Amino acid sequence: MPARLDGLTPDLVSTASAVGSALDAGRLDAALAGIATLLERCPDHPEVQRLHAGILGMQGRHAEAVAAMRLALAQRPQDPAYLNTLATLLGQAGDYDGAIEALQTACSLQPEMALAWYNLGVMLTRSVRNDEAEAALRKAVQHDRDASDARALLADLLRMRGESAQAAAEYRRVLVDRPWSGMAWWGLADLKTTRMAASDVDAMQTAQREPRASDDDRIAIGFALARALDDLGRPAESLQALATANAIARRRQPWHGAAYSAAITALAAAFDPPPAGADDRTLGQELIFIVGMPRSGSTLVEQILASHPLVEGTGELPDLPQVLAEESRRRGQPFPRWVPQMQPADWARLGRRYLERTARWRRHRPRSTDKLPSNWIYADAIRAMLPGAHVVGCRRDALETCFSCYRQRLDNNEYTRDFDDLARFWHDCDRSLERLVQRYPQAVTVHEYEALLASPQARIRALLAFCDLPFDEACLRFHETRRAVRSPSADQVRQPLRQDTVHSQRYGALLDPLRRALDLPPWSACGAAECTRHD
Repeated sequence: MPARLDGLTPDLVSTASAVGSALDAGRLDAALAGIATLLERCPDHPEVQRLHAGILGMQGRHAEAVAAMRLALAQRPQDPAYLNTLATLLGQAGDYDGAIEALQTACSLQPEMALAWYNLGVMLTRSVRNDEAEAALRKAVQHDRDASDARALLADLLRMRGESAQAAAEYRRVLVDRPWSGMAWWGLADLKTTRMAASDVDAMQTAQREPRASDDDRIAIGFALARALDDLGRPAESLQALATANAIARRRQPWHGAAYSAAITALAAAFDPPPAGADDRTLGQELIFIVGMPRSGSTLVEQILASHPLVEGTGELPDLPQVLAEESRRRGQPFPRWVPQMQPADWARLGRRYLERTARWRRHRPRSTDKLPSNWIYADAIRAMLPGAHVVGCRRDALETCFSCYRQRLDNNEYTRDFDDLARFWHDCDRSLERLVQRYPQAVTVHEYEALLASPQARIRALLAFCDLPFDEACLRFHETRRAVRSPSADQVRQPLRQDTVHSQRYGALLDPLRRALDLPPWSACGAAECTRHD
């Protein structure tokens, strides 16, 4: 196979190498500085197309990125590195099935390619195929003992299983070899069972200045640093660390809040009036979808339900978006443009396809959850394709929810980088949940986090009744249930309910910009009382 830079002049080879290095480091500005020259002088060269695809992916232009990469791959169809890049872009676009297929091909072509094994582990983890993910990650470490990201992700899998002490030890071992590993620092900080020390703050501040640290490392370290500063009672410094980390992420991939709100409005209009869905009104009756904002108590709801002997808790499944994406590709139109063309048999076909994809979760228990928070976007489609399913919308105090999202390292949730964007997104989600409850009162409910804290048994009984589940005492003892939980709340749901979860108060007036964005009164108007909204 010809070398990837064959056919380029020496000056263009130098430029392409610089762009590639910038992409590897996650530095979009530096990559953009060189790509214009390459596109002008040799737009059809496969390596230029590959680099351009990587830049488009970093900008969030996923469809364009995948299209550009397919053009490059057509010229080098057996190149494992090109397959690896395509898989990364497919993953960014949410096509985990396609990404896994490309990576499996890359690994078969070059079995010693540690990066492909690591990326395969990432995509399998996102698909909640954890045993396969662990095997792929161990292959990555086998072929590259310095594969710190793979080692950190293996530690994440330990944390998912509730083995927090072992996970912490693994993160620390990664940091010995690679002190600027953002994944390891964030993994350590996100362990709710331990607190970081002042020495960790010093080490993270040093790591942020490390030239070998990528922007991804700096973003993750920034969130970890903020968590440590918060633990040490230094809220102003914590908030500044968050602002810095979010600003880096926002520069790379901005969020267009107004356009997103318009898309949500258009999506609701596409299902007004609701289409004639699947004729079998029991289709999907074994399913419980848990939706809402991240950090709104969705993991806790799933843990309660998964404590029931009839329910399997699955985590954040990618299957619903994947099924809808398959239909979009089949029809050559994006969702929801094809909704008016759908007949009851079409909706039933999609519902059966979802049930087929998720059948493995119901091998041992007859019912299962799907806790992908963003599925509130697709709730109308759920009703059409799976009319027997139940949808639980999770709602928590607006200020607490948004501030928690801002503090959390949430990949591919770019609206969390800015208070105004967060507030707009919260309102989009909340108004959608209200509309859904009014339209489908028998199938959609809103579960209030604060109401659960105030009256746990009554709210748990009501939740089970809505889901057509008999009451079971085990659901009151949800913290005793042992299962893998891949969520920022993994450690909290293994503890009894706590009443001290309000976090915004310790920041006082520092959060007034977020309060203004949410149309809440300033801290001074509330004094020491709770200055939040519970609707």
